[in-house]
Amino acid sequence: MEKSVCLEPQILLTAYSQGVFPMADEDGLIRWYTADPRGILPLEGFHVPRTLGQLIRQRRFEIRINHAFGEVMQGCMKARPSSWINGQIVAAYTRLHELGFAHSVEAWQEGKLAGGLYGVSLGAAFFGESMFHSVRDASKVALFHLVERLRERGYELLDTQATTEHLCRFGATNIPADRYMVLLRQAIAKPRDFA
Repeated sequence: MEKSVCLEPQILLTAYSQGVFPMADEDGLIRWYTADPRGILPLEGFHVPRTLGQLIRQRRFEIRINHAFGEVMQGCMKARPSSWINGQIVAAYTRLHELGFAHSVEAWQEGKLAGGLYGVSLGAAFFGESMFHSVRDASKVALFHLVERLRERGYELLDTQATTEHLCRFGATNIPADRYMVLLRQAIAKPRDFA
């Protein structure tokens, strides 16, 4: 009988350093995956659509970092009827968060979590995992602030694993896996502090 992969922190971090990430499948088992081509969001090529720029200037959302990591993960898990995030994934990334490797960027409105995203930081690479919103555009604002934070702290790589129509609006692109691995090795060798 097949078992889910081990998600101990060091195993997870080693996997990320090799371009591999876990996902829960419909059968409930967690397996390792990679992608070719690989989706990235170039930090210097991040496109801010006009309406998003207006939203940011209006300051409708308060941005917090790592304030409600577990709630963000739960929001991401519940946002999709068939999610690759399950209880084991939540527990594993919560442990990474406690160790300082997983982070959330959150958009709050009137004291309530309105949306956000989470991912893993390793060297100068950030691996975006998932995002959600309960208030329109909250996750877009969180993404903007993630990119700003990564730029300010000298990050070099924002890995999105795959590109979606939504992410392409912000400049996400696909690159060959071999090119991705070159960028990944360069980025993870450089120490950076997300928090």
